Amino acid sequence: QVQLVESGGGLVQAGGSVRLSCAASGRTFSIRTVGWFRQAPGNEREFVAAIRWSGGTTYYADTAKGRFSISGDRNTVYLQMNSLKPEDTAVYYCAAATVFRFGYSASSNYDYWGQGAPVTVSS
Repeated sequence: QVQLVESGGGLVQAGGSVRLSCAASGRTFSIRTVGWFRQAPGNEREFVAAIRWSGGTTYYADTAKGRFSISGDRNTVYLQMNSLKPEDTAVYYCAAATVFRFGYSASSNYDYWGQGAPVTVSS
């Protein structure tokens, strides 16, 4: 079992920055990939970024490229978000996959999820 807890969300003005943290506990050695997803009211959950520990490869959604950065290790993963826009307002979730699967952007490929951290970007 792996437990994930997000922190660092809150209210920020457009153009500002927020760093989200995802603290993992339990069988962290089994984690292969950590992803960040977000869900805005009325929308489906969407992929934001992911990191694979084998090779340290990172992946980003087009909406996140150039503004967001994922980093960390098996115990804590960060999502640094810069130049925030009102459309970035959402609940942000971290997720962990304990099996290597193709398709880092598919939420169905992740085994464990955190409770979510709300981020509100005001205009």
